[in-house]
Amino acid sequence: MAEKIKAAILGSGNIGTDLMMKILKRGKNLKMGLLAGIDPSSEGLRRAREMGVLASDKSIEAVLADDDIKIVFDATSAHMHEKHAPMLKAAGKIAIDLTPAAVGNYVVPVINLNDILKEGISGLNVNMITCGGQATIPIVYAISRVVRTPYAEIVATIASKSAGPGTRLNIDEFTVTTADGVVKLGGAEKGKAIILLNPAEPPMLMNCTIYARCESYPEKEITDSVNQIVAEIQKYVPGYRLKVPPQFLGDRVCVIVQVEGAGDFLPVYAGNLDVMTSAAYSVGELIAGKLLS
Repeated sequence: MAEKIKAAILGSGNIGTDLMMKILKRGKNLKMGLLAGIDPSSEGLRRAREMGVLASDKSIEAVLADDDIKIVFDATSAHMHEKHAPMLKAAGKIAIDLTPAAVGNYVVPVINLNDILKEGISGLNVNMITCGGQATIPIVYAISRVVRTPYAEIVATIASKSAGPGTRLNIDEFTVTTADGVVKLGGAEKGKAIILLNPAEPPMLMNCTIYARCESYPEKEITDSVNQIVAEIQKYVPGYRLKVPPQFLGDRVCVIVQVEGAGDFLPVYAGNLDVMTSAAYSVGELIAGKLLS
C-alpha cells in the first residue's frame, strides 16, 4: 500500500463523522489515524470503532500524544479551537480549522490555497471560514476580479435539521467571519453575511444568495467568470450548482447557488455541512501530498 499521511479529527459530531467517512472512502494521501472527542458515549466515537478507526474521548490530549499524526482537522467549536491552535502549533502539527475561529489564514481552495502553500506548511494553521463562506465567497471573488465591488452581501439558507449544536453555538462567529472573508478573499470593499435556518419539511437543500453592488459591469465577463469558478468548485464539491445565473439589476449583480450533499454520512439536504467537509478534505489531501513529496 502506498504511503499516506496520518490525520486526526477533533470533534466526533456530524461534521467530524462526515469528514472521517470522506477520508476512509476517498483518501489518496490521507489516512485516518484518530477520531477524538470528549463524550465517552458519543455515537461518532462508537461508529469510528466499529469501522476500525482508533477513537478516544481524551480530545486534544490524545492527538498530542501521537507523534505520527501530522494533520489535525478541528471540527469542535470556535471557542475550543482558540485553545487548540497554540497547542497544535507547539507540537508541530498542521491544523485545518473547520470552525469560524479565524485563528489561521482564511482559505477557499479555488481562491488562495496554492498561494498559502507556497509560503510553507510547517506549523500551518488554515481556517475554512464557514460553510456559507465556502459556498458564496468564490462567487464574490468571481465578480470582483472582473469589476470593482464596493459592497457584497450573502444570505445562506440551510435546513434547520442540518444545523447541529456546534452550528447554532457559532452563529455570531459565522456572521462575523463570513463577512470578513467576503472582503479579505472575496475582494469586496465591504461585506455582510446572514444565515437563515429553515424548518421546512421535508428539509430543503442549502441555498445561498449573493448580492454584489457594482457601479458598472460587463455582463458577459462576469457571467463567464462565475461559470468558471462554479466548474472549479464542482471538482471537489460535486453537489455545488448554479441555481440562478448572474442577474443584472440596476447597480446590483445577484447570483443564487445551491449545494446538495454527497451523502457520505449526512443526508443530502445537509449541503451546508458537506461543502465544509469537502473543502477541508481537499485542503488536507493537497497538504498531505506536499508532505509526501
